[in-house]
Amino acid sequence: MTAHADADGVVPDEGATGAGDPEASASATPRPSRRALFGAFGAGAAGLTAGAIGGALLAGSGSGSGTASGGRSGIVPFRGEHQAGIVTPAQDRLHFAAFKMVDGAGRDELVSLLRDWTEAAEILTQGLAIGTGLEPSNALLPPDDTGEAEGLNAGHLTLTIGLGRELFTGRTEGADDPFGIRHRLPDAFEPLPSFAFDLLEAAQSGGDLCVQACADDPQVAVHAIRNLTRIGMGRARLAWSQLGFGRTASTSREQDTPRNLFGFKDGTMNIMSDEAADLDAHVWVGDDGPEWLRGGSYLVARKILMTIETWDRASLDEQERIIGRTKLVGEPLTGGGEFADPDLAALTGGEPAIDIAAHVRLAHPSQNDGIRLLRRGYNYVDGSNSLGQLGAGLFFISFQKDPAAFVRVQQSLKPDLLNEYIRHIGSGLWAVPGGVGPGEFLGQRLFD
Repeated sequence: MTAHADADGVVPDEGATGAGDPEASASATPRPSRRALFGAFGAGAAGLTAGAIGGALLAGSGSGSGTASGGRSGIVPFRGEHQAGIVTPAQDRLHFAAFKMVDGAGRDELVSLLRDWTEAAEILTQGLAIGTGLEPSNALLPPDDTGEAEGLNAGHLTLTIGLGRELFTGRTEGADDPFGIRHRLPDAFEPLPSFAFDLLEAAQSGGDLCVQACADDPQVAVHAIRNLTRIGMGRARLAWSQLGFGRTASTSREQDTPRNLFGFKDGTMNIMSDEAADLDAHVWVGDDGPEWLRGGSYLVARKILMTIETWDRASLDEQERIIGRTKLVGEPLTGGGEFADPDLAALTGGEPAIDIAAHVRLAHPSQNDGIRLLRRGYNYVDGSNSLGQLGAGLFFISFQKDPAAFVRVQQSLKPDLLNEYIRHIGSGLWAVPGGVGPGEFLGQRLFD
């Protein structure tokens, strides 16, 4: 709902510009059985060996950048030009997790973690179990896989991994450089400033690493985060996480426009995966960025609490004035259908037809130097409090080639009429490296 809550001026997901036909690749190459991966992970998933499983899976992983293979398999290739989960057609379920590197961890631990997560992600996104699955070779050992996704298919699972700024800068002024990458910090990777009306909670903000797990089935997404957490044990710990349901943006023209918890269509004007020029202009880091980040992006996550009960008492006219769109059809108040560009100059009775502080107006690219953000948010409900009020809202996610783009739009929303009904309680910013090529691990170019 802030830079994130409306349909206008916001972007889609990751680039669907991969070469080849992932479905053909997946069907032409026999998929290894779960037992065939025996020994790839040590007990408790503590020791993935680089390349141990890569060869068995590479042939079926495709070379796309987040395009679902379709058919019965529901597999989205993990490797490709860009990380999957950005322009991939938005799935309905999310488990987002932020991690902190443990005290004393250094460069070797970070590299080994990214290697192991790469190996595991390639397995999980194919709907396979980790290692020997539910049955270790020795029943006195814990299973390699937690098992709750056994019998479920891949569910179009995507795993998108980002790196936090403190990996480069350290957590305190003048800190050491434990990961040896301070000199690789991108100039654009500045921390987000404080915004008006922020009520951020440290327990739901920041992180050295993030993993965005999206899937058709919530259990598939949870299973992925759970197993990556186990694999990271001793190197990284889970700092906070968020479950989401009901995507609030579309990244494919084949998807219907979803609704947020205020009941309005959300993401109508999002960048679509086939808009290659807009993706290059607004989402993907290009030659102007560091080599290790090219083909990647920056991920902003904002947890936005909606005051549902107050909103539900507002009249329809007031709700539509605040958003700048009709509630049922989702068209701008200036008409023309859902996908019409709002006429911000139109007058009704001598007054702007779309309020000067309406969300649609303030978030529109024409009010923000042409900036578009690729949005990929989700609704969430975290239960209720003792007063019977829902802890519900929008877990906003956007991708942009420069964090300054998000800052520009967010600052434009300071007078937004919607601010009366929302509270920003969580925040994070991560650099998302480009896609993973054959034989590589995620982020490898950062350490070369």
